[in-house]
Amino acid sequence: MENIKAHILVVDDDTRLRSLLQRFLRENGFYVSVAKNASNARQQLQNYLFDLLIVDIMMPEETGLQFLHKLREESNIPVILLTAMGETEDRIVGLETGADDYLPKPFEPKELVLRIKNILRRTPVVKENEKQVLDLGLCLYDLQKKELFSKNGQLIHITPVEQALLNVLGQKSGQVFSRERLAEILGAGQNPRSIDVQITRLRKKIETDSKNPRFLQTVRGKGYMLLPQ
Repeated sequence: MENIKAHILVVDDDTRLRSLLQRFLRENGFYVSVAKNASNARQQLQNYLFDLLIVDIMMPEETGLQFLHKLREESNIPVILLTAMGETEDRIVGLETGADDYLPKPFEPKELVLRIKNILRRTPVVKENEKQVLDLGLCLYDLQKKELFSKNGQLIHITPVEQALLNVLGQKSGQVFSRERLAEILGAGQNPRSIDVQITRLRKKIETDSKNPRFLQTVRGKGYMLLPQ
């Protein structure tokens, strides 16, 4: 897992905490998305692949424990619960329900990063239905090694942002990502316009005809998607 930049979903109704965690985790090398409640988180899980969830227990309408209980009926994705200091019983129930770890508030952000890395270290690298090497016609992209190379084995130079784009789009082949969504996931000063520029540059490296792309396609009015062979 350490060779692939992990994608984390933070689920918390506290806007300030969501923002702080998103910024801090991005600074520590993760892709980060956020959800304000369980319903929003469920929508994102339908559209994107995540490596780990950070879920607050005390949320309105549907609590983190209720969300976790339903999640475990269909997924084994790692979950760290955030709990208030006095919620001892909830922490026990959370672990019994299937949480991988918990962290009482207030907590030290560095400790959260260590717990995330410990969980990812023991999580299998291969996800369900995920191809580790994408066939892009004239070249291949290794999702684990984050390397692009020609069919004869010659390494093709790509930038860190291009690697990130191929990993995000490649882990969800056929899924359309808006420019805004890609900028949000990649962070690091990206914006919709810079995403367009990066896509154009990447096409010149992977497409036979970059003006008529076969693999890295534009879906008019919606965004971009990757369609490997």
